[in-house]
Amino acid sequence: MGTNTIDTRGLDGPLPRPEELYLALVKKALTFGLWKDEPGLPIAALNDSRPFLKRRAVDLVSNVLDRAGLELATRSRRTETDRQEGTFWPRYAHTMIGEKRLDNIQRCVERVLEDKVPGDLLEAGVWRGGACIFMAAVLAAHGVTDRRVFVADSFQGLPPPDAKKYPQDAGDPHHEREYLRVSRSEVEENFRRYGLLSDQVVFLQGWFSETMPAAPIDRLAVLRVDGDMYGSTMDVLVNMYPKLAPGGFCVIDDYALPGCRRATDDFRRVNGISVGLTQIDRTGVFWRNDA
Repeated sequence: MGTNTIDTRGLDGPLPRPEELYLALVKKALTFGLWKDEPGLPIAALNDSRPFLKRRAVDLVSNVLDRAGLELATRSRRTETDRQEGTFWPRYAHTMIGEKRLDNIQRCVERVLEDKVPGDLLEAGVWRGGACIFMAAVLAAHGVTDRRVFVADSFQGLPPPDAKKYPQDAGDPHHEREYLRVSRSEVEENFRRYGLLSDQVVFLQGWFSETMPAAPIDRLAVLRVDGDMYGSTMDVLVNMYPKLAPGGFCVIDDYALPGCRRATDDFRRVNGISVGLTQIDRTGVFWRNDA
């Protein structure tokens, strides 16, 4: 009769703490990393970026297949590096930022808790809510109930470029991306799925140009900006960065995008912010407020 044994490889050091195990699991769930692979997107999901005739052809084929219970989709060729760095638009994952930028959120939140930096947490531009859900998860893992997570988004995608106010955004196509439009009810449901929808989570719905100046926020410890465009990024930084406590963190998700990079660089230059940028992955950067 065989003997049952337990594989103890990797258990020669101290076991991870429960909060570490919980947060690692939440990261895997948010990025769809618990499953072998994520199916490719339906062809129609990115149809708004195609020329008119191709768009009509894809719509026609997709409608015919849909009536037959079929779907035309891209082939998934995602690698572990793609998932770590968030280099693709996912079908099912609740975030597209990848594990490296989730790791950054965890380090920033845990550092401000450790250093007792006062203030709440805010993400501006939340898509399906994954990064904000993870912020709430970090607070929950550490038993923190006196800080809020602000979830700021239009919940209808990105705004059309305001070329008069922000000529840097002229011709920007982000507002045409139907895939980027996620309703508030869907984001709330995603919070609920993780057991993290509570009074600590505050939704700010509307364009940043409208919601940021009136946001009921006195102090921030972590400011995460995911605005893609020059104007959206600048609207957040101008209104929210002055509320970032000394020792707090400012995270820019889309620094690789020209509009976002220029807005970030312009804001830092005008406000004399000399502390260096730290690279997170291919696109994300952050710095700590040394004011």
